[in-house]
Amino acid sequence: MKSNTRSMLFTMLAAGALTATTAAFAAPPARGDAPGIYQQELAVCGHNQQDRAACIREAGAARQAAARGGLTSAPDYRANALARCGLQQPADRPACEARVLGSMGNTTTNVDGSVMGGGLIRESVTTTMVPVAPAPMEPQPMPMPMPRPMPAPIR
Repeated sequence: MKSNTRSMLFTMLAAGALTATTAAFAAPPARGDAPGIYQQELAVCGHNQQDRAACIREAGAARQAAARGGLTSAPDYRANALARCGLQQPADRPACEARVLGSMGNTTTNVDGSVMGGGLIRESVTTTMVPVAPAPMEPQPMPMPMPRPMPAPIR
């Protein structure tokens, strides 16, 4: 029983340590850690589809911009995309916003592709319900003809 309890305790401690370690690595670097960010960006160079010289040049430019305070926050891609939807014709604007925001109401949006592959393709499918036509009326039987009037008796 003691070894089972120890085993369970050890497993729980290991899981907790693993969770804490994962959270520490997943946390974004501090803003004051510009050299650390620069080193991370340099480590990626050569392991992506971008030219190594261009990658190093962009990492250096980002480091200089961060030193000047130009890189204060992550870009808000969603707000930028919605601002581009504002340039559409009023009739097309709701469809543009549905593509940017994703699935909404009766619209389903699928995103395919990658930025490195040349761009993202957004496909929106809007389901519209066609009103059901009323059922056709059943044919009515012809009414019975009126009986012929009888001639009046002659007097």
